[in-house]
Amino acid sequence: MSEKKSIFDKSESAFPAKKNGLFLSHCAISPMQRHAKEAAQGFLDVMAEGGVSRLPPFFNLLPRFHQKFGQLLKTGATNISSVHNTAEGMCLIANGYPFQPGDEVISYIHEFPSNHYPWRLQEKRGVKLVLLEDSDPIGTFADIQSPRGWSMEELKRKVTAKTRIIALSHVQFTSGYAADLKQLGLFCKERNIDLVIDGAQSVGCLPFYPEEYNVSAVAVSCWKWLMGPFGAGLLYTSAKFRDKIELTMVGSSSMQQGLEYLDHTWNPHVDGRKFEYSTLPWEHLAAMGGLLDGVFLRYSMDDIYLEVLHLQDVFLKNLDPDLFRPLLFQDNHRSGILAILPKCNAGELVERLKKHKLVVTLRSEYIRVAPHFYLTDEDMKRAAECFNMEAVTK
Repeated sequence: MSEKKSIFDKSESAFPAKKNGLFLSHCAISPMQRHAKEAAQGFLDVMAEGGVSRLPPFFNLLPRFHQKFGQLLKTGATNISSVHNTAEGMCLIANGYPFQPGDEVISYIHEFPSNHYPWRLQEKRGVKLVLLEDSDPIGTFADIQSPRGWSMEELKRKVTAKTRIIALSHVQFTSGYAADLKQLGLFCKERNIDLVIDGAQSVGCLPFYPEEYNVSAVAVSCWKWLMGPFGAGLLYTSAKFRDKIELTMVGSSSMQQGLEYLDHTWNPHVDGRKFEYSTLPWEHLAAMGGLLDGVFLRYSMDDIYLEVLHLQDVFLKNLDPDLFRPLLFQDNHRSGILAILPKCNAGELVERLKKHKLVVTLRSEYIRVAPHFYLTDEDMKRAAECFNMEAVTK
């Protein structure tokens, strides 16, 4: 039976990586989408012809980046900053936050380093980093030593009058456990706690609207689910939160007088440009503008998320349950990452899958299956067949 007609362009011309195999690792470093590549290449080609003399037509790249990401996140352009990666965004926030000795930050014991070390660094300012223990949100994975998730009940117990920030990933990079941001945001709002989110494993896959969730800040790497260039990043800050943050990085782009470089008046930007302290990679700005217009503002994020979950379900329906244990969370905690525990050696299985031109990544004991919306039902059926076949190969 043929698949239902899709609302998405799933063609090889739009996603050239499809010609080379089946990419199921959008939680890692994704193939760059065609619109991103063409926009970046167009900028580089023009710059190769004349350098600064050819720049004027591109002066709108940064305002466009702010505007388009504002549309995607349903916020104003003034709340958006271009950064290089998640860690840079987190460091700009953590290092500039007005902590006092004895203040506390709550996070999770198995966070990605980009959302751990910036907060741990604050210990030199007398800040206490409080880590949530790993827990089993499903109730059937008590025997597993790998990361699973964290408990809202434990978080509530650990909050004190000195808790200033809760810093968590929207989606955990190892297990795929997604936080319920509506619940978490309401909890923080009621207690005047700043909620800071690592969105690297969600933005581009899950709907993410920081103002609706009472998120103070989110930092994102754009080369995963957003399928952008390696080294492109995004930072969102609310106006109220941004006003709290002291500058810890400044440079030629920090001040409102712009190109008047001999005017050293201390007059920093107060919008998202506050964190864009110096020259940015303009080819990344071009790439992300093309990508947002061509993909992520063309479709609704709800439709993209539902398609990703549908593709996971097709895979699971065809996966042999005697050979694999999927870490399948409740609907409000599902994400683009489907963590699978094979009964065989996981590392060896990942290597064997490569001969089928099937790309997945291994984290801890899990094989992470992370399809994006442009793959098809047939792709996922073939992937499951390869998993089943190679799991019994000696």
